[in-house]
Amino acid sequence: MRSLLFVPADSPRKLEKGMVSGADALIIDLEDSIALDGKAAARQSAAAFLKEAMAGSPRPYMLVRVNGLQTGLTEADLDAIAPARPDAIMLPKAEGGAAVIHADAKLAVREAQSALPDGHIKILPIATETAAAMFLAGTFAGASKRLIGLTWGAEDLSAELGAQANRDAAGNFLDPYRLARVLCLAGAAAAGIPAIDTVYVDFRNSEGFRRECEEACRDGFTGKMAIHPAQVPIINEVFTPSAKALAHARAVIDAFAAAPGAGVVGIGGVMYDRPHLVRAKQLLARAERHA
Repeated sequence: MRSLLFVPADSPRKLEKGMVSGADALIIDLEDSIALDGKAAARQSAAAFLKEAMAGSPRPYMLVRVNGLQTGLTEADLDAIAPARPDAIMLPKAEGGAAVIHADAKLAVREAQSALPDGHIKILPIATETAAAMFLAGTFAGASKRLIGLTWGAEDLSAELGAQANRDAAGNFLDPYRLARVLCLAGAAAAGIPAIDTVYVDFRNSEGFRRECEEACRDGFTGKMAIHPAQVPIINEVFTPSAKALAHARAVIDAFAAAPGAGVVGIGGVMYDRPHLVRAKQLLARAERHA
């Protein structure tokens, strides 16, 4: 998934706009965008929307951001949305692999109750929203077969740290959040799952947003979350490998194929080793998924 668009569960208008936004995935939000006294109604709205949307084809991948395990609201969220068969849940404030194991068990019960195959509903954790989670970002490997990726967040983390800001005047993340970003990337790589970059809240700043997308793609993230439909085309463009990049990847693969057993090959006077071959194969695989 390249683009994952947040949509509040209690806004039919925004849910419908999300369906035609071009996003690879919709994140139907039951957490931060919903006030406490609106949670029950939002659950019902999310379930009704999912039941209709899941029958469509083609359609975006459907996730529901439930409330975190620490809130005591997760059970009611899952009771409401599991029968509507979402593709996945987004698990906020996930404190390492143990949180995923906990969520996995809760999902298994709801799947059995709804006659869903075991493992049908996947999990995308947000790995860096609490201080404790920062120390556990490397523990997701092997936690659950439901894991489809790892993402990170700066807003809740900045509140927990008592920070006045998480970005500088130029819009760049400050050091605590740059660390969170790296931990997410490394944690995802250790677990063998994709890393999804966090949101960019200044949604009218398309230049800054594009720059952040390009930096994320450069560093190894495979997609980015969005808070506004206008961000979706930029994400899809940046995270779709270019023809030039694909041609170069094929050249690296062909060079190694022509030299079986070689640890290093030369192309146009530049040396490439085995990690370049791995990256080339990953790039082609990602392009095939979005073809």
